[in-house]
Amino acid sequence: MEPSKKHKLSFLEKAGYALGDGAANIAWRGVATFLFIFYTDVYGLSPASVGLLLLIARSSDGISDVLMGIVGDRTNTKYGKFRPWILWTALPLAATLSLLFTTPDLGPTGKIVYAYSTYIIFTLLYTANNVPYGALMGVITGDDKERTVLGSYRMVGAFAGGMLVQGALLFLVAFYGNVNPTVTVSPVNEDIYDVRVSAPRDVANANIKTENGIATFAWANGETQAQEATHSISFSMEAEREYAFLVSGEPGITTTDISIIDQKKGYSNAIYLMSVFLALFLILTFISTRERVKPPKEQKSNLKRDFYDLVRNKPWLVLLFIGLLFNVYNSIKQGITVIYFTHYLQDQLLSASYLVALMVASIIGAMATGWLGRKLGKKELFIYALLFSGAVNALLLFCGPNNVFWIFTIGTVSEFAAAVFPTLFFAMLGDAADYSEFKNGRRATGLVYSAGSFATKFGGGLAGVVIGAILAAYHYDGLDQVAIQGAIPGIIMLMSWVPAIVAGIAAIVMVLYPLNQSKMDEITIALNQRRQKELGV
Repeated sequence: MEPSKKHKLSFLEKAGYALGDGAANIAWRGVATFLFIFYTDVYGLSPASVGLLLLIARSSDGISDVLMGIVGDRTNTKYGKFRPWILWTALPLAATLSLLFTTPDLGPTGKIVYAYSTYIIFTLLYTANNVPYGALMGVITGDDKERTVLGSYRMVGAFAGGMLVQGALLFLVAFYGNVNPTVTVSPVNEDIYDVRVSAPRDVANANIKTENGIATFAWANGETQAQEATHSISFSMEAEREYAFLVSGEPGITTTDISIIDQKKGYSNAIYLMSVFLALFLILTFISTRERVKPPKEQKSNLKRDFYDLVRNKPWLVLLFIGLLFNVYNSIKQGITVIYFTHYLQDQLLSASYLVALMVASIIGAMATGWLGRKLGKKELFIYALLFSGAVNALLLFCGPNNVFWIFTIGTVSEFAAAVFPTLFFAMLGDAADYSEFKNGRRATGLVYSAGSFATKFGGGLAGVVIGAILAAYHYDGLDQVAIQGAIPGIIMLMSWVPAIVAGIAAIVMVLYPLNQSKMDEITIALNQRRQKELGV
């Protein structure tokens, strides 16, 4: 029997494996997309403190990821080395994600302490789950082409999970956060309405807008100095107190058109529901997958030798930097999207449609990666995708708040190419593990795949610092409408050419990657021959 046929995977196993990254992206994309704006606009932290939090919390990721890779390689159960960790961490990870979006009533210092504590615990649990999950890809099959196909399934699952959280979360926030307000609407003239609202309870962070988001709101009766009209206003409501607004730009407004959302309650309950899906998907991944590739029989546990092999593994070193850079690229785009739509386009719910469109483009891109990789080679495809995605994304610089069609078009075309990055990256980490076994006669799959988790988390941390620093430079304050408008140039910058520069740097680094397809064919054949010899085939 041919080695590739030995490792041919069933559709159910590939789909089951994909669910694991669906779960991971409920957590990771939910955090990357919504946590920054949740911390600044709902929980009331400053953008600079949030950026610092993200960097500090992830600064230890290199150590924790490597440690988890070491632990995974040395875990021995009847279920394998890596699968058990997916099961063991399913419920704790779901619970900690819920705590991230819970807002206990604490003072300024207490809020910072709570944010640091929950976020650090979240990253550690994510490491304990995601490093073994990634390493599992390297031991499900020993065929590098089948691993690329599995990578496409994985990314379809990842983007589907991202679509679930990014597409549904804001609508769930609106559903769970409805405060059932008392609303009166009185016409002032043909285009302006006097809208007065009150709530039966205190709402620390209410957001008012019309259901379709077309109308603009301005405070009436001089209640605030921020008089500039916007499509929505966030403010603190006292029980039974009346708040007055002047609403314009939408004809025929009635009381049923006015929506007031308790953002704290909405975000918390929405994430609680998403956490249930996260835990379920991880359990299904554990049930449906198997580990097949074992270290060489003569291999003895030798941590010093594992590290020595790792630091001499040039493909792994290049991938470490590439993973870091493309995750900075993706995380900047994800982290600024909701802020961009909320404060530049002044339509937060439209960001949900945009994120879903990006996820659809990502799924198509991931599905096309296997075919494109066979035609162009993985290294070459990676370089082309980086340059193309970054260049297209930079065009958002020229889009105004009314150019919705072009914003969607540019974003989805750029995201189609960006989907290639993670799809190839995790397959290529498996290639790096194969390279180490081919060259050194030893295999440390968990240690090699720890680069994937480290790059994902630390890249996201660096992106948070970039976002926080640029917004702070423009004096962004999510609770101050005047400050928000002054920060618009920084928001546009983060949405367009800043990530494009990162993609260009990554393309230059990728030129150094040494494994082309012909070299991988040579490695795969040699390793399969060794494994057949060990089995006496």
